Amino acid sequence: MTGNSANLRMKSLPSLLKKIAGLRILVIGDVMLDRYIWGDATRISPEAPVPVIDVSRETWTAGGAANVALNIAALGARCTVGGFVGSDESGAKLTQSLESKKIAVIKTPGSAQTIVKTRVMVQRQQLCRIDLESPPASYGMTALQAQALFAQEIAACDAVIISDYAKGILNDEVVARVTQLARAAGKFIALDPKPKRKLSFHSLDLITPNKRESLELAGLTPAPHTPYPAAEVCTRLHERYSSKHLVITLGEEGMLLSSGGKIICTIPTAAREVFDVSGAGDTALAALVLALTAGAKLENAALFANAAAGVVVGKLGTATVSPAELRAYVAHES
Repeated sequence: MTGNSANLRMKSLPSLLKKIAGLRILVIGDVMLDRYIWGDATRISPEAPVPVIDVSRETWTAGGAANVALNIAALGARCTVGGFVGSDESGAKLTQSLESKKIAVIKTPGSAQTIVKTRVMVQRQQLCRIDLESPPASYGMTALQAQALFAQEIAACDAVIISDYAKGILNDEVVARVTQLARAAGKFIALDPKPKRKLSFHSLDLITPNKRESLELAGLTPAPHTPYPAAEVCTRLHERYSSKHLVITLGEEGMLLSSGGKIICTIPTAAREVFDVSGAGDTALAALVLALTAGAKLENAALFANAAAGVVVGKLGTATVSPAELRAYVAHES
């Protein structure tokens, strides 16, 4: 697909954004707090050969499935997010971050700590990441709990996104019950999978693995330095999971689109410059689901998502994209 054809299709952006503003989306998954420590390093520690960071500030934002919700809200739709939020300071910050964007929070049961990813940033680059989380079993819930918590919201929303970060809130029973409820209510349902959790799912409207995850889901281990077996991956994933649409994010190579096990096309990346890929997959997922639920064809929905992700990777840290930024971005590309 050429850049000209991509820009031509994006001329429907104002109408699409208007339809998106009327949507209501439910996100269920592993929510977390993204914490950033910003500073500079001008000396080496006398205690060990590591840099000493002089901290200038700290910031927080919602991460994981909660970042999907932030992206949905930023694009103008209403959103509810369900996931585990602990009764701790990090949980309070996470809840405040979401509610400040008018995102409703449904807290799942449990007594573990809130999941926190801390990134140490030095001169606009990530020096290291520190993860704080409990064992996966601490965050799990039953199918009956999921039904009690989400049935009413599923009936009221336009689409459901299951966002798996392999932290434990999702299991086969919960995914099956949420899928059953969404199907019974005639709702669009999408899943961003993490193969290491080996979740069982079938007959969804959309799945969005990245390249590595798609190979794992397909049960393929290509030899090093061999081309990505796109056709075989798409065929296998359709045979195994029977999803209506498959969008594989390929990083700098763009997005691969498939329906019915057949490749439709590959869309080149829209990013002009890349500062930070943190959360870009969340942005793409949110934009894809919004566009498809608003009635866009798969290719146009992917162009919309590609542009949204292109804006986000040009920012530092976990970020979102607004309709105004998208309009400016698309106008520049036209």
